[in-house]
Amino acid sequence: MSLIFPIGASVLQAASFTLDKMILSVKKVTYKTYIGISFPLIFFITLIIFFIFKPPLSWSLLSGNALYLMIALILLTIFTNLIFYRTLKSEKISEVETISLLGQVPVIIFTSFIFASERNFLIIFLALLCSASVIWSHWRKDHFQVAKNTKLYLFWTIFISPFSLIVTKVILETWSPISMELVRMGVVALIFGPLFLRFERKASFKAILLLIATNILTTIAWILYFFSVQKLGVIETVLIFSIQPLLVYFASIFLLKEKIHWKKFVSFLIILVSIIVSMVI
Repeated sequence: MSLIFPIGASVLQAASFTLDKMILSVKKVTYKTYIGISFPLIFFITLIIFFIFKPPLSWSLLSGNALYLMIALILLTIFTNLIFYRTLKSEKISEVETISLLGQVPVIIFTSFIFASERNFLIIFLALLCSASVIWSHWRKDHFQVAKNTKLYLFWTIFISPFSLIVTKVILETWSPISMELVRMGVVALIFGPLFLRFERKASFKAILLLIATNILTTIAWILYFFSVQKLGVIETVLIFSIQPLLVYFASIFLLKEKIHWKKFVSFLIILVSIIVSMVI
């Protein structure tokens, strides 16, 4: 039953991510427009879900180190989204997804070392194999190559972003995923709203409709993802959720007409097989 959470999150997030690229391809929709509209929408959708399920939420949840952990999570969320959507605006969806998938390697390694309950040395080996396959898929003649606009995102994904999920795991030991997401998105919306909402007038009616659709999908996806982290743990969630980039990769080929690159396709297959092996052994 718990597998429904990561699988459902994978499918919904893949659909949302594909819509994101379509939205950012629409004329006059910049990543600033996207952020200015999306995060207040995500907060509003999360608020509706909160009132439907009524999970616990009180000031006592911020006692001890919880307040500092929540602040850290919010800051990581802010910078991750700024870098991510700026990159997605200018780069192919398959390029961004490959880097996102590479970011799962340090998540698995760090989590294995920090949390004894999730420690599995086989997974460390498979994670390194996945990392090598991604590097190989970007190898051009005599050097590792990534698009110029993805270098910042690559650095952030490997060295900074993994700590977001580690902090999330600790918070979810006492918080409901819905309550955590409400607070997280509420603060992020308060920060992004005044900064970027003025760009809303540049969005067309078509873009607004697509933004509503994608943010409904991504809100539900992230809540399911956090329930999975809470019930299954970080590593198992990351492994199952890794099917999401593969879904996005095929969607970008069939819907967005992006070209197939055989090395990246083989890399995805290697990673997928590694995920399956780590789950069955």
